[in-house]
Amino acid sequence: MAEQALGYSEAEKANGPYAQFYNPEMAPVQEHVADAIHIGNQAHELFPPINEAPSMVEAGYWPVETGYTKAPDASIRMFCLTKMPGVAPLMWDWWFGWHGCEARRYKLWHPKAHVSAQWADGRDDESYIGRTSLITEYLGADRRKATISFVRPSVLGLDEQRLAANGEVAICARIGMPGLPLKAGWLLHQLRPVEGGSEMRSRMWLGGENIGLGDKPGLLSYVARPVARSLLPDPSELLVHNAQEMAHLAGFLPALYAAFGSEARKETS
Repeated sequence: MAEQALGYSEAEKANGPYAQFYNPEMAPVQEHVADAIHIGNQAHELFPPINEAPSMVEAGYWPVETGYTKAPDASIRMFCLTKMPGVAPLMWDWWFGWHGCEARRYKLWHPKAHVSAQWADGRDDESYIGRTSLITEYLGADRRKATISFVRPSVLGLDEQRLAANGEVAICARIGMPGLPLKAGWLLHQLRPVEGGSEMRSRMWLGGENIGLGDKPGLLSYVARPVARSLLPDPSELLVHNAQEMAHLAGFLPALYAAFGSEARKETS
């Protein structure tokens, strides 16, 4: 089987079921993201570690909502706030199950970087918790493969009842390497309703203490840290990628959900 190419083919643009939502022109990153990129690497004390994730359900914000750091344990922490007018949190909960079923859906998200996505279990149902997505994408100029293994928010200590009561959604996952037991870190995307739409608070903790072999830390995980460190992305490229993809999809997610999320609406009604 030929490897997937970046972007839509001419045939997909002309006849694909999602062609009306494919837009290779992407807006500049939001102003606060541009400011964070200009600032660069910041003090690690401003970026709470993974064990502070449960406090995401509290009102307010962390000391830094957009930026990145390199911590003393050689890990990287990348945070990004994305403003999403007109978007409801439940749309993102639907999206994370829907997009992983085929590459054409994944490419809508970031047309200049996303190559392919598929579920490791081979199923095409639109759920994501407890499943692993196999992705290929560009970070900067580097083409990378990764596994995204989705877990319940409670695995990271988030109060799921409180999230639901607040109308919030939290997407949580372990990030790994295809074909290897090595887990490089964690991601968390929290969607909070705000006036006129939503805001997404993205968090990525990669390398250092976040590394595991399988799902368990320990001596072997510590030994694996130098290997994982050499595979970690540039945190500035990670910030740019996250900011671009989240803002880009948010621009047409309500229309996409209206067109293809009818089954999800039936199940929750």
